[in-house]
Amino acid sequence: MKLIVGLGNPGRRYERTPHNVGFDVVDHLAQRHGAQWALASRFEAALAEASIVGQRVVLMKPLTYMNLSGRAVQTYLAKNGGEPGDILVICDDVNLPLGQLRLRLSGSHGGHKGLLSIIQSLGTLDFPRLRIGVRPAEIPTEGWIEYVLSRFSPEAWDVIERAEQEAADAVEIALERGLEAAMNRFNRRNRGEASTESAEED
Repeated sequence: MKLIVGLGNPGRRYERTPHNVGFDVVDHLAQRHGAQWALASRFEAALAEASIVGQRVVLMKPLTYMNLSGRAVQTYLAKNGGEPGDILVICDDVNLPLGQLRLRLSGSHGGHKGLLSIIQSLGTLDFPRLRIGVRPAEIPTEGWIEYVLSRFSPEAWDVIERAEQEAADAVEIALERGLEAAMNRFNRRNRGEASTESAEED
């Protein structure tokens, strides 16, 4: 694993929204390990180099907006080398209960437009991804697109903050002991809420 990609949308208006939990997690990792963000315009991304448990990794925040995230990832890999299996993508998931983590070695996009963009750009489903559940207890009346781009309530934000720190822990364990070890430690069973694969996301 060499490239850790946190998905989100750039700009202050998207801070503390469900769609930006991936940005938040790589920010936590950068802060923990003394990495500094720099704009890499040729990749349409912000990058930060870090040493985590003795491994050199690059943290990435694509600045293309969510639906074109794959363009930044593909351009980086084309320039610097690496295989899809060398990356870990971190994103939100409205199909998982709020705060639940799900780490997988591969899989479909599940309705997530950022994952869909990466799948289409790389031409494969086979790259690791760490999803953070953002599904509220009650279905949002305004619809899923509006929900993932709206700020969390204070109560939900307390849950998400803890989940984001736990997600950063999961990345560190994956780097130190492997993805399987991280999956065994951090994946949890659904907390009684049904998965809805047809839920919409922007």
